[in-house]
Amino acid sequence: MQEDVDAFLADLAQQASSATVDAYRRDLVVFMDYLGEQGITDWRRLEAGLIKRFLAQERSRGLAPRSLARRRAALSRFVEELVHHQVLTHNPVKLVRTPRQPQHLPRPVDVDLLSRFLDTPHDDSPLALRDQAMLELLYSCGLRLAELASLNLDSLDARRVRVVGKGSKPRQVPLGNRARQALEAWKAVRRQLAESEESALFVGLRGKRLGHRAIQLRLAQTAIERGLPEHLHPHRLRHSFASHLLESSQDLRAVQELLGHANLSTTQVYTRLDWQHLASVYDAAHPRARRRSNTSHDDPAI
Repeated sequence: MQEDVDAFLADLAQQASSATVDAYRRDLVVFMDYLGEQGITDWRRLEAGLIKRFLAQERSRGLAPRSLARRRAALSRFVEELVHHQVLTHNPVKLVRTPRQPQHLPRPVDVDLLSRFLDTPHDDSPLALRDQAMLELLYSCGLRLAELASLNLDSLDARRVRVVGKGSKPRQVPLGNRARQALEAWKAVRRQLAESEESALFVGLRGKRLGHRAIQLRLAQTAIERGLPEHLHPHRLRHSFASHLLESSQDLRAVQELLGHANLSTTQVYTRLDWQHLASVYDAAHPRARRRSNTSHDDPAI
């Protein structure tokens, strides 16, 4: 059984990101441990009830709904491979509902506050120029953290950046003037840090590709140093990119393409966010929306 799991992960590595492979590996390790506890040594004993009990156990351990949903997705994709290779006749995971996800609306950084933050002067050191380029690129193009980290020097040209998104889907995103200027300033000093054979666009002090955690820490630290009064992380800049662009353009389809969303419903979360903003403005500004402090019109004597 373990050989089947290893073969699946090896095949997955040829088509999915390393982050996806690592996540699926962790999910399948937990599931294999569960099967061991149940004394199951044959894939043919897989059935929907077993999957439900496994996910229920994970929920009781405190696993979040998003993590539970990924557990189920990993199992379904793996079992689908067993069906493909005729080890099983059907996929019992499909009979198990995906755990309901909480609807958390993204909260973008205020556009004026973000502009002042990005325009804050820095010391022009190689590290500061690198961090500024990352910030401008995340906000200018709405990139995911993994997309930013995987960029190479040849991912850029004068007007666009080429990225590989979720599901190994490539897309091109226009490069704004401020992002282009920041990237040119960084590339001019990049060789002071990068090893001669390193192809990564963003590198650390050791000259190697900058990792996900390092990028997150640098953004958070830069926010503190520049006095931004709230936590900053890469996905927050992606949310801000989408929200600000949608507020200005009202073009949901264009924002969907720029974000690399496979389904329009994923992008529509930003329309709900925009509606909340509009509703709060209406409540604060419209004369018929505000509660009157003088209630004399309700006096029966009038």
